[in-house]
Amino acid sequence: MQSSKPPGRSWVSRLDRYLVGHVSGLPGGNHDAFFRRLSASANQGKLWMGTAAALALFPGKTRRAAVHGLIAQGVASAVTNVVFKTLLPRTRPLPEHLPVFRFVHPQPTSSSMPSGHSASAVAFAVGAGLVRPALGIALAPAALGVAYSRVHTGAHWPSDVIFGSVLGAGAALVTRHWWPVRPPIPPTTRAVTSAPALPGGEGLSIVVNTLGGSFKEETAAALQEVFPKAHTNVVQPDEDLVQRINATADHPGTLALGVWGGDGTVGAAAAVAVERSIPLLVLPGGTLNHFARDAGTGSLKEAVAAAEKGDAALADVGVVTVERGLAGNPEVSRLIMLNTSSVGLYPNLVRRREHLQPALGKPLAGVVAMFRTFAAGTPTTLSVDGVRHKVWIAYLGRGRYYPRDHAPLIRPVMDDGVLDVRLITADESFARLRLLWSVLTGTVASSRITHLREATEVRIDAGGAPMALAVDGEALAGVRKVAYEVRPKALAYYSPRP
Repeated sequence: MQSSKPPGRSWVSRLDRYLVGHVSGLPGGNHDAFFRRLSASANQGKLWMGTAAALALFPGKTRRAAVHGLIAQGVASAVTNVVFKTLLPRTRPLPEHLPVFRFVHPQPTSSSMPSGHSASAVAFAVGAGLVRPALGIALAPAALGVAYSRVHTGAHWPSDVIFGSVLGAGAALVTRHWWPVRPPIPPTTRAVTSAPALPGGEGLSIVVNTLGGSFKEETAAALQEVFPKAHTNVVQPDEDLVQRINATADHPGTLALGVWGGDGTVGAAAAVAVERSIPLLVLPGGTLNHFARDAGTGSLKEAVAAAEKGDAALADVGVVTVERGLAGNPEVSRLIMLNTSSVGLYPNLVRRREHLQPALGKPLAGVVAMFRTFAAGTPTTLSVDGVRHKVWIAYLGRGRYYPRDHAPLIRPVMDDGVLDVRLITADESFARLRLLWSVLTGTVASSRITHLREATEVRIDAGGAPMALAVDGEALAGVRKVAYEVRPKALAYYSPRP
């Protein structure tokens, strides 16, 4: 008994013809012109390139999502057109299958299987959505519309569109391996502690460094106005800062130490506050105010409110032991680290990034600064915890910073008990090209040149050659060895309740 099924026609082909028959039966109208135009707009990926260009105008996650979408689209297009269209030759629908007025003209001559338009559309939407989910949801109707338009206009069979869409989604997920989505930044938390309330600054002694980045002639008077009962000590450029901080903390009746200055000044004041077991009020007197920002006192108003109420928390501090001078007769000193320390090219990178940031925004400024810094820089040979590396950057943060890449910006938790260790190495072949490529593609955090870990103790040895070290923005030359450790919850600081 012979089968009545047409020879060589699989169930997929039968389903394709069944679905195309239903599309063929739809009444004509304006929607036919709409789907023809939508399909044409996606030729050679023009629709998605234009969308990416518009999204790139918005910095941050939106711009990153646009780039990720384009990369996913490029991978999907290459795999679809170069590989699968060659391996899976298939004839496209004929005019007998759909009304002539619906047919795309001219009809493509390449293999019908799979749909490149569908692969590109889904890849872009999913790729962008992996970085910014709301954007992926917004792009989904356009991507699905392009995919359906290929059936509506007779360019593809439905199975071509389905297979192409799967390839597009797969390409977006594959690119996530080397373009990882940044982990979410955890909420701000504080280890709340008690501290004296300082109404009107009563019991507060403030040291003001005139070399602070935001110091002006009226600064001391302004502080006296908001803290009329406080004792204020203004340190001139020719005076010993540490000596004056100690004298300020020793002022009779001092219950808390206030500090106005840059991160180096804040670090010196923190060391005095820890030694005397008194709370520290950090006022935003520097250029960037890293600790004040993380502590929640990035504005004078916030600092005043915390001091008035006695709102305070505990923070870990880093202890940095520095060995300088002759190898046989070293000079050893200990510093308190509140924020970050670095060896190598990181200080140059930060200076360039901060200079470019007002004009370019943080993400693009970071990329340009990386290119400029590492195009001309040379790596430093260091031993880090006994392992020898050629290092572009050795970066240590007191606490876990975010994002987890080459440009850490914020620290939501001040008492996590860890050192954030980040090494960008030149151990691999073609080190400079690897570095510049990872910067260009935004994959520094996932690249083999980057080593991310957390520790409570770290030791760095320059192997007898002096190295330049920066601790909380203060540069130290001629350093031979440096050791870091964490002192948990050693510093009480005023901070508004989160």
